[in-house]
Amino acid sequence: MPDTSPAVTAALLIIGNEILSGRTQDTNLSHLARELNQVGVQLREARVIPDVEAEIVDAINTLRQRYDYLFTTGGIGPTHDDITAEAVARAVQRPLLENPEARQRLEHHYRTAGLELTAARLRMARIPEGAMLIDNPISSAPGFQVENVFVLAGVPKIMHAMLDHIKGQLQGGAPVRSRTLKCNLGEGVIAAGLEEIQRHYPQVDIGSYPRFGLSGSFQVTVVLRHTDADLLIEVGDAVAALIQRLGGEVEKTLIDDT
Repeated sequence: MPDTSPAVTAALLIIGNEILSGRTQDTNLSHLARELNQVGVQLREARVIPDVEAEIVDAINTLRQRYDYLFTTGGIGPTHDDITAEAVARAVQRPLLENPEARQRLEHHYRTAGLELTAARLRMARIPEGAMLIDNPISSAPGFQVENVFVLAGVPKIMHAMLDHIKGQLQGGAPVRSRTLKCNLGEGVIAAGLEEIQRHYPQVDIGSYPRFGLSGSFQVTVVLRHTDADLLIEVGDAVAALIQRLGGEVEKTLIDDT
């Protein structure tokens, strides 16, 4: 039987002037989307915003109400422009306090490293009252969860480690699966037929992505996405039949979880 339970959804808020300026390339989005889908959580929206507290607060309050989960990356370091913790506390209307456990972790980390726990570094121990810490096995400074908001580091290696820590806690639905078909026809050739298939299967996400072949000819990759593997086979067969009817050759891949 196909899964008919409501989709479990999430959004990602990428925070940082360095992302918007182009100085830093974000890689957390694709990693988060793949990891969430493995536990049946569908990433539905992503935003990139600057280090401006009012904008962060507004985005947090919009997205945490719209989706089951909200993840943020960036802005939880020791410098003056790391204001994500303050913004989250303001958004959920909780005081921002120094967390004793977070301070203990930082004290141990910097003592072991032979470094001073400065006032700037101690800023990383401040979290909204009642929030739960998210482990950081790389540099000890924790992320945190408050309500349905998960606050993660922006550094990819640390973000990945934090996500590994919390992924098992997420309550998801059925993972979205995909089927890919490649053909040697242009988008304009298959567009009308593909639109008709989409009307017949509105529950399936059908995407068409043009590309150039080795000889410079137009080619198309069609990607089908749904939680039901049997439905993907049915729709994939319909797309393959369309391509062949139009004189094209089609290459079909196996169904996967991406």
